[in-house]
Amino acid sequence: MTMITGLTRGGDEYTPAFVMDINQQNCIGCGRCFKVCPREVFDLIERDEVEGLELDDYEDDDDMYGDDDDGFSDDTAMVMSLKDAMDCIGCGSCARICPKKCFTHEPQTAAA
Repeated sequence: MTMITGLTRGGDEYTPAFVMDINQQNCIGCGRCFKVCPREVFDLIERDEVEGLELDDYEDDDDMYGDDDDGFSDDTAMVMSLKDAMDCIGCGSCARICPKKCFTHEPQTAAA
């Protein structure tokens, strides 16, 4: 099977890595990946809509404000989800912008 490849504007071949999963346990719902994605791959959803994920599961190890408040309340607890992974173009912008490194990417084989 042949891997999906692309060409840079300069004509160099590369193998894109497509988003496969989001670690919703680590996601802080900041929306940065949503903003940089050139496609409609992501959706911000209520944390309590994710089966098996509780507000208590969230742990912020690097609290940039130096306090113990995780910033979540019952009405603002959001987490990113995959809306349409098949629309991913493999640019990797989401992984580069994510402060919690929540994304898993993999190259894919071309459809026959």
